[in-house]
Amino acid sequence: MASYSLGLLGSLAFALRALAAGPYPVRVGPDHRHLIDQNGTPFLVQGDAPWSIICGLTREEEEQYLENRRQKGFNSIIVNLIEHKFHGPVDRYGEGPFTTPGDFTTPNEKFFSHADWVIRKAAEKGIQVFLAPIYLGYIRTDEGWVEEAMANGPEKCRTWGRYLGKRYRDFDNIVWVMGGDRNPDKAREDVDAVAAGIKEFDTRHLFTAHCHPENSAVDQYKDDGWLDLNTTYTYGIVHRMLTADYDRTPSMPFVLIETTYEGEHNASAVQIRRQAYWALLCGATGQFMGNRPIWLFDPGWQAAIDGTGSQDMVRLKTLFTSRPWYALVPDEKHEVVVDGIGEFRGLDYLTAARTSDGGTIIAYMPNARTFTVDLSKVAGREAQGWWYNPRTGKSETAGKFPTGAKQKFTPPAEGDWVLVLDDASRKLPAPK
Repeated sequence: MASYSLGLLGSLAFALRALAAGPYPVRVGPDHRHLIDQNGTPFLVQGDAPWSIICGLTREEEEQYLENRRQKGFNSIIVNLIEHKFHGPVDRYGEGPFTTPGDFTTPNEKFFSHADWVIRKAAEKGIQVFLAPIYLGYIRTDEGWVEEAMANGPEKCRTWGRYLGKRYRDFDNIVWVMGGDRNPDKAREDVDAVAAGIKEFDTRHLFTAHCHPENSAVDQYKDDGWLDLNTTYTYGIVHRMLTADYDRTPSMPFVLIETTYEGEHNASAVQIRRQAYWALLCGATGQFMGNRPIWLFDPGWQAAIDGTGSQDMVRLKTLFTSRPWYALVPDEKHEVVVDGIGEFRGLDYLTAARTSDGGTIIAYMPNARTFTVDLSKVAGREAQGWWYNPRTGKSETAGKFPTGAKQKFTPPAEGDWVLVLDDASRKLPAPK
């Protein structure tokens, strides 16, 4: 009886510690398709890209930004730990990252104390930081640290990594992001040395990478021994690259880490929405949206944090978390939506996914049109349909249908729409 009580108390203590620890750090799930939190719950990355927050803002401004993202349900941000250009290398308090400029072995405690504050403040608000320790910079620019990395060499780069591993190993809310806007090329040995140095002291956090556009992380780092999470980065036909990353073997969880930013390249509101919906319906474990001026915190960023894109991302997350999003399998072979799919090489492509048990189908179309669904792919005898408006977050019934045949569906109005089909016997509420 005594040993039973001690065992029970030990189990309770473990459970209490797990609850106290919160969701972070995230891990790779057993299906190698998704991230999971510390409780084993699938983790949907809902990300934003405030790259310059550490150098670009004061603490009061950082608090304003982070609280806004907390209220909107963002749980991840991608951030430069040290800035080479843009708002750096000196932060708003006049501190640079190194006491000897460009020497990775001379970290400035005052600079990193402020960086610590930002990361801890994000943790208070339930936000994890995808942290870039050695942003390399876009090719043929002076935006990043690629020249300094090669000038320091592998030994100093590894020392830099050790410093980071020691400093941040006990911060729960970190995912390491190697590289940044370019492939490693001649700096590969130096980038790997930073990663190796971190891993000497930090074995808790996942590693991923941000490469040159049209390169996924596994294209550049699959053999380097530290990559845990793949990333999709493209300004092309987004769903095509997402599908290619989903189809890789062996499978690895991936996120859409960067594509068209709101406020740049004449991006329409539907473009920001469709690339996010494509990501989740093509099998990603989450996605990041970007915004200009937010990523650089240029004038106007305070107004931009409440822009259309962030409001639409609130609706996206609410919709997907109303259903078992982690069980969705992309409809690559068009066995669920069999007609009206659109052009695979185009921007009107209809993406769909079905949960593995047939309980739910979700289909997103960037442009309204009639399309056909094979309802035999829905479990149960009857399918309950819903039209979800991604521009407003409102839903309306699309009707109930027997599940034995094909059925045509036409959205109630123009614009982009989501069709949700559920096994009616499960009595799931309207998506909202």
